[in-house]
Amino acid sequence: MRHPTLLLIAVISRIGSGLAASLTVLYVTQFAGLHLRTVGITLTIATAIAVSASIWIGHLSDRLGARDMYIGMFALQAIATGALVQVRSVPAYAIVVLALAVADLGARSSQGAVIHAVVPSADRLAVRATVRVAANLGFAVGAALGGLVLTVGTPQAFRTGLLTTAALIFCTGLLIFRLPRVPAATSGASASWAVLRDRPFVLFMGLNGVLNIHNTMLTVALPLWIATRTNAPHWMVSVILVVNAATVVLCQLRLTRGTDALPGAARAARRSGLLLALSCLILATTSATSTPVTITLLILAALAHVTGEILESASGWSTSYALAPPGLIGQYQGAHAMGRGTGNLLGPTLFTAIALPLGPTGWLLTATLFTAAGLLTPVILRRAQPAVPEHETATS
Repeated sequence: MRHPTLLLIAVISRIGSGLAASLTVLYVTQFAGLHLRTVGITLTIATAIAVSASIWIGHLSDRLGARDMYIGMFALQAIATGALVQVRSVPAYAIVVLALAVADLGARSSQGAVIHAVVPSADRLAVRATVRVAANLGFAVGAALGGLVLTVGTPQAFRTGLLTTAALIFCTGLLIFRLPRVPAATSGASASWAVLRDRPFVLFMGLNGVLNIHNTMLTVALPLWIATRTNAPHWMVSVILVVNAATVVLCQLRLTRGTDALPGAARAARRSGLLLALSCLILATTSATSTPVTITLLILAALAHVTGEILESASGWSTSYALAPPGLIGQYQGAHAMGRGTGNLLGPTLFTAIALPLGPTGWLLTATLFTAAGLLTPVILRRAQPAVPEHETATS
């Protein structure tokens, strides 16, 4: 690993993310006096605004320099996280969560642009895979620390946890200074919204967003399905999350190999869609099986799901690099984040309003959606023109 700083950034920042994820909603509802429904609506609106601005944020990354933008996003996230302890009203909460949503998406697109600039192209996919593994480990540590805070349960413990998160994020921003500075793109090379004129990439972005609904499938649909439609014990939700995290740590690097050029990325997307569909088909059977069989099937579904998740990530990384012209790396990373963010926004509605109420039929419909996205992606990518020759993307 030529840039261990990237691993440190991933680990430390995601420790903060895991800690914040454990505490934020409970803090603002239990101690800041906000209603849970209001919090949910505010989060959805803030995320939608941030997602709609993703391409513009990526454009800023190109114009200002990806490393400097990366630092700025961590500074914004640290300030907003620290400000959470002062939230007492809905307007204040809305400002804070909008800042956090913008900072999160901006950091993701800037990270991709920084990796593109400082890592040789032959190593980029491996580096991103390694960073993702490190991020998963960091998030697990942060979630465990959050569990300690939840055990104490006092307002002061929550505030200390959130301020600790802000400090971790601030330290992460300082670490970024250790990376080489990325020059800003010239004004002529970085036209705002230019990515939207790349029709194959825009279509890929939409299909990749459909595949990215797997995030909501894991965090929303599976827990609700297990609790309301199966006879499996509720602790199976935790088991599935552990299976997911462990598989990412153990298999991310191996499954990412061979996806560093468009043909490999297309194959990975097709396999991702089919594996996610297989997971849905397995889940469709679990409402009518005995408890031991249900538990076995849930684990099999979780393994199919996480393998599809890993392949989807690898396909998105490779394509967003391969199709991005010089000077537009940040924009393409922002557009990639926009597609994935749209999937995250649509996922809760899809599963809670359509898929889950329909029971097994809902899972069959979701499987059809994943299959279509997986099979259409190679068709779209065959029409795409790489910004650099395929052999250069893979070996330069």
